[in-house]
Amino acid sequence: MLDIKLIQNDFENVAQSLRKKKVDESLLEELRALSLELKSARLVLEPLQAEQNAKSKLFGVYAKEGKDVAALKAELSLNKEKIAEATEIVRALEEKLESLATIIPNMPSPLVPEGEDENDNVELKRVLEPKTFSFTPKEHWDIDIKQNWIDFERGVKLSKSRFSVLKNEAARLERALINYMLDFNRSRGFEEVAVPYIVNRETLMGTGQLPKFEDDLFKVDGEDLFLIPTAEVPVTNLFRDEILNVEELPIKMTAYSACFRKEAGSAGRDTRGMIRQHQFDKVELVSITTPEQSEAVFEEMLSCASDLLTSLGLPHRHLMLCGGDLGFSAAKTVDLEVWLPGQNRYREISSVSNTFDFQARRAKIRFKDDGKNRLVHTLNGSSLAVGRTLIAIMENYQQEDGSVAIPEVLKKYM
Repeated sequence: MLDIKLIQNDFENVAQSLRKKKVDESLLEELRALSLELKSARLVLEPLQAEQNAKSKLFGVYAKEGKDVAALKAELSLNKEKIAEATEIVRALEEKLESLATIIPNMPSPLVPEGEDENDNVELKRVLEPKTFSFTPKEHWDIDIKQNWIDFERGVKLSKSRFSVLKNEAARLERALINYMLDFNRSRGFEEVAVPYIVNRETLMGTGQLPKFEDDLFKVDGEDLFLIPTAEVPVTNLFRDEILNVEELPIKMTAYSACFRKEAGSAGRDTRGMIRQHQFDKVELVSITTPEQSEAVFEEMLSCASDLLTSLGLPHRHLMLCGGDLGFSAAKTVDLEVWLPGQNRYREISSVSNTFDFQARRAKIRFKDDGKNRLVHTLNGSSLAVGRTLIAIMENYQQEDGSVAIPEVLKKYM
């Protein structure tokens, strides 16, 4: 959540920054109007409270001097009623302001380029050259071994469209990838954690999925619980409502989880194959840092995900997301896109984001530094989306006879 004091004191700069994310100007104006109304209401309440405190102290003085306190009691009683009315006005405005603030996205970093959508993202670099094939490479759903690896029809039978079943070597390869990714991340200093796949509303509020994106989540019927869209949600919220010691930071974690998304906003996109599923596996990186550490840790996380792809022999590129393509909670994001020769294009396989103190303010994650409580910075990144990595291996390692080779680093896991 944005700092309400910042909105009150520097609205023009906040609004200018949020225009990069294409935030509705009327929403910002409503936020400013509410914050100013709250400020005015507090200016009414505070003198009344000060008067109450000052006059309450007069009782002792009047008693020593033998004065009648009846008039003083009447004044205090009347003032108490005014305080109650003013307090209720402040409380209602605070509640309304906080509710509105929860749907305002994070401000982008000054480093984020201007742009409308994914077409305006900026390529930073490419890693590994795509392989040249002596035959026309196929997409993963057309590779000859597909019928023994992926069963789309039975996935639909069991659930609905955008679910699939992995079989034989594909199921083993998925398991191998998960183990390899976790081991790789641990070797880079990320502690492994295992977290619940069902979380409460407060947890999703903490990382910014709620209230704005509830339509994209699978909700447990009859309970205020949801299936997680990413392990970022429970892993970041491990420290919700906690005050950490500065010596503990940075905390760097990695977790495997299944992820569940309705994909409500992507109707008609990537309907074939396994690119966009309602259920998929992902290995996540999450870091909790001081503000001073966060940029260095961001680069560590980005290098970890990129080096993981390199170790698998998968060509990829780094893209800095423009303001119009930046996620709700992110202040800065670099996407990694893997080369898919069957599609003859790069496709997203990882996003590494720094949210600065945006999630920490929502989740109340702080650290004690020289006796003062400060908000941490939270970072998250895919390392990697497992299904898309499996697809990338199928397409990049496909052979002319329809078989698929296995990357050298995975052979011991197979």
